[in-house]
Amino acid sequence: MFLEAGLLTRRSVRQFISGKKVDRDVIEDLLKIAMYAPSARNCQSWEFVVIDDEEKKNKLAEIHPYAKFLQEASLAIVVCGNTKEACEEGYWVLDTAAATENLLLAVHGRGLGGCWCGLYPNQERMQNIADFLQLPDYIKPCALVVIGYPQKTPPMPQDRFKTEKIHYNVF
Repeated sequence: MFLEAGLLTRRSVRQFISGKKVDRDVIEDLLKIAMYAPSARNCQSWEFVVIDDEEKKNKLAEIHPYAKFLQEASLAIVVCGNTKEACEEGYWVLDTAAATENLLLAVHGRGLGGCWCGLYPNQERMQNIADFLQLPDYIKPCALVVIGYPQKTPPMPQDRFKTEKIHYNVF
């Protein structure tokens, strides 16, 4: 039940307590959980870039048009796909999406707040982030996860369970 409660109460957080740092050991725990995500044929084609430097966070907030709130957050993690390690072309996207969800659930479980800011499939946004982070060509940025201590507890989500979205055997 605890796990289910965490799954049902996770919300995107965009308002953070400014200047409050997340310890490195906590960051590594979050990344460990992210790396326990399933991946295509267990190829684990993900890479993670942690941005906790204030100047770099602020620049990243300027680059991504929907991540201005990063300036107040503790850090960001860019979840990237390694195309050399992907089992098949394009599977890095699925691997990184699963790792991103695990990361967001770990953030919530630690009492932190997080928000997934999309990069993939927006090629211009991906290239801007890749250039900023000096990524080699085979490393593709997929998601920007903003993390910090929430200013307030997010409201409980509305019920998202919709039976009309469920189809058995055929559509």
